[in-house]
Amino acid sequence: MFISLLLLFFVTVGGLSLTYLFAEDEPLLWRLCAGNIVGSVVFGLICFLAACFFGFTPLTILLSLAITLLPLILFKRQDLRGKFLANWQTAKGQMENTDVNKLLRFAFYAGFFIIFWLFFERTIFETPIGISTGASQNLGDLPFHLGAIFSFTDGQNFPSQNPSYADAKFTYPFMADLIAASFIPFGAKVRDAMLVQNVFLSFSLLVILENFTFKLTNNRLAGKIAPAILFFSGGLGFLWFFNDFEQVSKGFTEFLMNMPKDYTISDKFRWGNSLTTLFVTQRSLLLGLPLTLIVLQKIWEIFNGEKEKSEDVEKEDSSVGTNFFTFSPFLVGLLAGTLPLTHAHSLAVLFIVSAILFFFSAEKWREWVAFGVGVAVVAIPELLWAMTDSATNTSTFFSWFFGWDKRGANFFWFWLTNTGIFIPLLLFGIFLSQRTKDKGKRTKLLIFYIPFVVLFIVSNSAKLAPWEWDNIKVLIYWFVGSIPFVALVLAWLWEKNNILKAVAAICLVGLMLAGALDVWRVVTRQIDYGVFTTDAIKIAEQIKQKTAPNALFLNAPTYNTAIVLSGRRSLMRYPGHLASYGINFAEREADLKHIYTGDGMADAALKKYNIEYVLIGPEVDNYLKAVSLPPNPTFFQKFPVVAEAGQYKVYKVN
Repeated sequence: MFISLLLLFFVTVGGLSLTYLFAEDEPLLWRLCAGNIVGSVVFGLICFLAACFFGFTPLTILLSLAITLLPLILFKRQDLRGKFLANWQTAKGQMENTDVNKLLRFAFYAGFFIIFWLFFERTIFETPIGISTGASQNLGDLPFHLGAIFSFTDGQNFPSQNPSYADAKFTYPFMADLIAASFIPFGAKVRDAMLVQNVFLSFSLLVILENFTFKLTNNRLAGKIAPAILFFSGGLGFLWFFNDFEQVSKGFTEFLMNMPKDYTISDKFRWGNSLTTLFVTQRSLLLGLPLTLIVLQKIWEIFNGEKEKSEDVEKEDSSVGTNFFTFSPFLVGLLAGTLPLTHAHSLAVLFIVSAILFFFSAEKWREWVAFGVGVAVVAIPELLWAMTDSATNTSTFFSWFFGWDKRGANFFWFWLTNTGIFIPLLLFGIFLSQRTKDKGKRTKLLIFYIPFVVLFIVSNSAKLAPWEWDNIKVLIYWFVGSIPFVALVLAWLWEKNNILKAVAAICLVGLMLAGALDVWRVVTRQIDYGVFTTDAIKIAEQIKQKTAPNALFLNAPTYNTAIVLSGRRSLMRYPGHLASYGINFAEREADLKHIYTGDGMADAALKKYNIEYVLIGPEVDNYLKAVSLPPNPTFFQKFPVVAEAGQYKVYKVN
């Protein structure tokens, strides 16, 4: 645990120093949290490039960390050092002379931090019977991310191939997993690396969203309300919770401690809770969302006409004879350019937002061009690399499809049940935002929200991924872009009178209750889904000892094959994952069936892919039974066994 915390601290310090180049007048807490995000993407990109050339070793990781810390040199500048010291003194002052407001502020952050810790420690844990997860939606996603992490640490997967589909480019945004993997060569356990990273990314997102909301609404209370709406997001599922309670003979406390299901995600509810369905499962979003919010805040400042350029930077610009580029938008653009490897859907969101807002503020073309050039410098090489030799069929990522994942339900009823009173409050919040005396701010705020409306419309009109539910990777930005308006309504009600205070509290509870129930189910340890057995762990350890890091394995196409824990490549793994990434795996799966049934085409199929090892185990038997094919264990008896544990055997076939 200490190793993960220490390395994350260094990454954060390096990123914090960069925030002084693009953000003025921000508090130290925001700079620490933004520094965690900025430092992570800078470190991750440098580490990936270094590993591609020199391998993934402690030396290359330390070299990458040292480069990430280089921006500390900026504090040699008197103006930046002065800003940091001012931030430090202000932060110290906020800790002195404790009063009620300061205690409430501390309780707000400490409470969320504790929730994040209790929640994410259930991401992965070991039991006497193997490795489990305590998050209901994480059963298939945990092995995927472990497969990515171990492919870096044990498979030396650089330049990165898809560990689930060998010899194809790894187009999934793997930056978060690579950063977690970089802690492990120094002795960190994978569980600790993921836990520390998840907790601090979530806390950083909290602070960054709070600040983003304040910038848009100029209301501190709205800023505090916004993270609660995001992290406990849900719909009307709490009504079904009370209905289920009425159907049982248990007491309320007993039922609350033994909940039968989630109340934000099911056949009826598709929106889910952000923690249980997005941030624990889609780790790339947990890094990409706060990074995108940092960029969106800068875009708002450009669009709103705010300038954050220091005199020193202005002098530097004039010394080179041009003011065409403004520095801070260019730097933020460079950070946004890392999104193809961090969270690709976030880059698409930024493209839509920037294109629309540029149309309404073309007079600020210098800032927009600076931002666009910064994005292109980093993003274009990443996109070209990802698209080369990719197995992804991009044509599967778009088709007309109305209503997102409503599954035959009435469109309006679907969104009401899934988001509750969120949309009615949003509409009132937009109206409320237009009551400000500043007509210019009024108009700009309304226009700034237009791209988020477009995101909602597009996501409800077409599939933006092979699986329609994955549109949530774009819809979440409509939700986050809408939260400031909803939080503004609740803050406005709270600041009126006692009756409206009660209305605000009831509305907030209504927005949070279903999501809070799902989070409660995780943090109270009501879920324990086994993922890998002890035999699977043992065979994976033998595989790491007895096979080359880049060895190619044939295994059952399941999400929890033991090969995941070895870091070795698989011919193919879980079809559900492959299909969601637009990979046509039909031919490989047909050949896999030939091999495991040992028919007349088995030997030719082994040679076709140059498969080196075949894993036999309970997952193979279950898979063949599911597809109504007979196993043929005698076929493999002609090959030597190189590893064995329980029901698992590894045959060397090449």
